[in-house]
Amino acid sequence: MASVGKITRALISVTDKTGVVEFANALVNEFGVEVISTGGTAKAIESAGIPVTPIEEFTGFPEMMDGRVKTLHPKVHGGLLCRRDSEQHMAEAAEHDIKMIDMVVVNLYEFEKTVAKPDVTFADAIEHIDIGGPSMLRSAAKNAAAVTVVSDPADYDTVLAEMRANDGATTLELRRKLQCKVYATTAAYDTAISTWLAAQAEDTAAAPAAAGQFEPPAAFDLHLEKAQDLRYGENPHQTAAVYRFADEFAALGSSSAPLVGAKQIQGKPLSYNNFLDAEAAWNAVREFDEPAVVILKHQNPCGSAVAGDVTEAYDRAFTCDPKSAFGGIVAVNREVPASLVEHFADRDKLFVEVLIAPSFSNEALIRLAKRPNLRVLATGGAEGHATLEMRTVDGGMLVQCVDTVEEDPATFTFPTERKPTDAEMRDLMFAWRVCKSVKSNAILIAKNEMGIGMGPGQPNRVDSALLACQRADEVCERTGQELGGYACASDAFFPFRDNVDTLAAHGVTAIIQPGGSIRDEESIDACNEYGIAMVFTGTRHFRH
Repeated sequence: MASVGKITRALISVTDKTGVVEFANALVNEFGVEVISTGGTAKAIESAGIPVTPIEEFTGFPEMMDGRVKTLHPKVHGGLLCRRDSEQHMAEAAEHDIKMIDMVVVNLYEFEKTVAKPDVTFADAIEHIDIGGPSMLRSAAKNAAAVTVVSDPADYDTVLAEMRANDGATTLELRRKLQCKVYATTAAYDTAISTWLAAQAEDTAAAPAAAGQFEPPAAFDLHLEKAQDLRYGENPHQTAAVYRFADEFAALGSSSAPLVGAKQIQGKPLSYNNFLDAEAAWNAVREFDEPAVVILKHQNPCGSAVAGDVTEAYDRAFTCDPKSAFGGIVAVNREVPASLVEHFADRDKLFVEVLIAPSFSNEALIRLAKRPNLRVLATGGAEGHATLEMRTVDGGMLVQCVDTVEEDPATFTFPTERKPTDAEMRDLMFAWRVCKSVKSNAILIAKNEMGIGMGPGQPNRVDSALLACQRADEVCERTGQELGGYACASDAFFPFRDNVDTLAAHGVTAIIQPGGSIRDEESIDACNEYGIAMVFTGTRHFRH
């Protein structure tokens, strides 16, 4: 690519001063560039013995209004926007004594870091909205045909290398790349500001949205930063990468202990499918306050249990379906002790793709190191969920508030003649929490707070119920337990009584479901015939 003339004049004004003195020194002493600068940047450059022209000397106009106005001047923007190939532009520049600026080096006030401080005031946040910086970046980037614009200290060495290779000039190819980076930077910056301001407006609204709801805005802007490239997507012929939400969007797209950003202690890089399954397992296990373990395979919890400690919870979860647990994801909502690792690694010889938990004891890490390929993720916590979830569709994106199980049993209704016992109610609440993690149509059979039967993703609910019951029976036969005495959760209402007939035939004694079918009475009558206790929650939990 052809280069334009040598860079003779550069305007430098940066918040992040990493490497800026060395960069300015190379511009001046290697290439004879005149450096113009502002405020603290000028002082840093000058204190290093590098000649610098203060911005007020260049414009003939002082900085004012606490620095709010310093670079918003025709001599700055004229020098950036002037088309070098236009006789009219060049003539007008000469008439008004506007000198060309060939390079802009600018990074912006750290608005995102400012508003991330817990004690930030509204006034302080407003003062950290950069005006002159984005204006200079946009002007320089618009005229990338002639102007080199540097918005990232990581690009200093690349720019200098090009100048050394091109007699003090840069190539159009580089300038175009830097141009793209600028507009991505300013777009993300403006989105961070608008998102934060919108959140402040919501805090002061007379009638804020209820918990679990949000007011869909007319426009929904996001900023994502690449966390890593992935070997491939769901299948080897699909390319893929994982992105993290920038700090200002974390409250929307992630929880206080997110998967993306978790510390990977050991193991191979996570694949696309590992991320999907780990996210599903992690969300499932965080539903529980008591020690819990969820073993997940292909987006469905094949084993789940709570207990007095997580090692016992793992043992119970593994018992649910040892066959499906092979090659699965194990999620734990407490620190992982060495005993849990010994049980799955030494006793059960279980191959695990990912082990995710808030933390791990030193003894557990020593044992895990014997399986160097096992991906071990520490999230630092297990509290809370993201506010929103987003899924792409062809041509757009679906956005909804995250589905969490926080219903108060005091709001449930009990329409059958027999009410659940305390033990049945414990199993029902356990099943209800796990069921929302099962693909619809979802049926979850529980016994003694273990998810022993799962019917996921069948096109009709009767097939899901039959599959779940068959698996529950298999667990009982394999472990020597008495068949039946099951609690059942259904993620949506029963459209016909045949669901109850199927469940009753396999020993279900209590059912929890949303209710709301026009044929609810048929299901209630069926339960009464079989002596089954049924609970209506009033809330559906589809997971597609």
